[in-house]
Amino acid sequence: MNEDKFSRSIEKGTEDEYLKKEKEIRKKDLINVLNYVNFQDGTILINFKHVKYDQIISQKAKPLPCLGDKLECVWVEPDKLQQKLTSYKFKEIFVPCDKKLLLIKPDDIIITEEGIHFILPEACYEVDGRKQRRHLCKGIKAQLIQNSVLFNGDLIDFNSVSFHVEITAVPPQTFQWIDSETPVNLIFSNEYETLYSGECRIVKQNLGQKKREYIIEPLSRQIRRFKQKEFRSTRHELIPSPNIFFKHPFTKKNNNLKVFDISGSGLSVEEDTYNAILFPGLIIPELEINFANSFIIKCKAQVVYKKIVDEEKKNNWAKCGLAILDMELEDHGRLSAILHQAKNRSSYISNIVDLDDLWNFFFKSGFIYPKKYAFLQANKDKIKETYKKLYTQKPKIAKHFIYQDKSRILGHMAMVRFYENAWLIHHHAADRSVSRRAGVAVLDQIGRFINDSHRLGSIQMNFVFCYFRPENKFPNRVFGGVTGNTKDPKGCSLDTFAYFHYQKIFNSELKLSEPWKLIETQPEDLLELKNFYEYSSGGLMLNALELEQSSRNLDQLSKEYQKLGLKRERHIVSLKKDGRLKAVVVINISDIGLNLADLTSTIQVMVVDPDDFTKEIFHLMVSELSTKFEQNEIPVLLYPVEYAENHSIPYEKLYNLWVLNMQYTDHYFRHLKGLLGGDD
Repeated sequence: MNEDKFSRSIEKGTEDEYLKKEKEIRKKDLINVLNYVNFQDGTILINFKHVKYDQIISQKAKPLPCLGDKLECVWVEPDKLQQKLTSYKFKEIFVPCDKKLLLIKPDDIIITEEGIHFILPEACYEVDGRKQRRHLCKGIKAQLIQNSVLFNGDLIDFNSVSFHVEITAVPPQTFQWIDSETPVNLIFSNEYETLYSGECRIVKQNLGQKKREYIIEPLSRQIRRFKQKEFRSTRHELIPSPNIFFKHPFTKKNNNLKVFDISGSGLSVEEDTYNAILFPGLIIPELEINFANSFIIKCKAQVVYKKIVDEEKKNNWAKCGLAILDMELEDHGRLSAILHQAKNRSSYISNIVDLDDLWNFFFKSGFIYPKKYAFLQANKDKIKETYKKLYTQKPKIAKHFIYQDKSRILGHMAMVRFYENAWLIHHHAADRSVSRRAGVAVLDQIGRFINDSHRLGSIQMNFVFCYFRPENKFPNRVFGGVTGNTKDPKGCSLDTFAYFHYQKIFNSELKLSEPWKLIETQPEDLLELKNFYEYSSGGLMLNALELEQSSRNLDQLSKEYQKLGLKRERHIVSLKKDGRLKAVVVINISDIGLNLADLTSTIQVMVVDPDDFTKEIFHLMVSELSTKFEQNEIPVLLYPVEYAENHSIPYEKLYNLWVLNMQYTDHYFRHLKGLLGGDD
């Protein structure tokens, strides 16, 4: 407790008004409390009352070790005492003890310039002080803003309902510029980052001219950190429940609180209202979620709400909700794995998989059918090695979801971060001969994962996308249905590609010639592609594939692939005739089999202007670009399909590219709930 502030609050009162004696404390227990204060290098308060007036002042003193009836204390600031003692006389002593103060009325008092000595009474009393303890702050800068004027200062102390700040007026500023009846915006920060900002009201102030102290209260017990969602992350009350450990950014003291419930996007904790240190808007830069001292998950979090429970009762407590602002992908995967197991014991995220069992499942479920295997078998050793890296090394760029009964895999789905801010959903398979629920279960898992994680900056998930064939009923009902129900192409979109394999021909003469050229794509080419796509589709394809004017590189993502010994390259070129853009081509190069449908190592052609762009020119272009690939058979994705049909370019199948903007997750889950039923 900040005892000095407590004493100031009772300066004009009488003893009957502020002393509410609750419990008698015996001398031997008082001695133990005093020795604890000494052990902690703490202080007690010696109160003095003015000889003429009712004003009470306090002087801090450090108690020395107490072995019996006599207590000796030394003044913390002896130089400030002598003048006060000429006008004040001794009144009482307050000793901090947990949530209370101990009131001592001692005998045989001796006051000197160095300290105070007295005989302890046989008993003292617990006294009600503040409803909430105030906490001293260290190195927290305050900014007070009102009507476009900014005042700087410092945060002195706080509790969970108010802040005590000292503000400086720098000429021509004057405190007359601050209207105490109008809300102010308050910002607290350390040397590294902002820790709190919010709209507040001024409760009290003194009359300082150059510096002024204010007591300021936040106007809300709840903030909205993110866009409100209809389908929120599922909360779980775990047994045993984890604890959170963190160093409070204002006090620099360590704290330990019990978790009430937790999800993949946030948690709530319980704290005693008297010692409360959390309030809505506070950012905790480093927070640890500790599971029974067995393992720790780290994150950055922000308090979003505070609810007082049992407010009418004497021993009330508060429930505080915290949103996870950021967390490393590996840590988030561990947290998600626990939560998914809590919901369904057969659901696993990125667990260690016996690869022989996985391949057996892929063949047995029909996911790898004869025609697909005909393409894969020539590179089966390379594909096996790729999957060993993806399924045993816990990579940051991939997640897999498995529904498993004992050791038998019944359902599977996976994701891979294929662009800087977009994740590819693929490899959805289920053994329907054993379980009809397995396919739905892994679809639910991946939905819960993206709903929990897309707001985390380290995961970089602004979009999710997948490819599926229009004739496949299940993905068409799920992903196609979401697109239809969203009714906003900037929320969810479908675009169709023609798909075929190009057989590499080793002929140096098969090259384009003037006036046709393949050159590196320029910003103006991407702008023209955007104009064409907005006119023809208006969807999200260019956003997901990162073909906007401002984003063309995959340098950081490529490094993550390299750490695993995997390959990820992208080249963007433009086909032009006499300087006029005809097509933009994306060459995606990755390890064979990264996607078993062969959609991650492709030549992806987007035709902007089909005039004079003949079938022969198209094949010459693909032939020239095919030299960038190691394999002889190269997948080609061609957009729009009308170009292939109008120019008699044969294709093997059609693929729909489905993209979901992660700001529209409610549309996805609303459709999924209506289609499959079940909980949110």
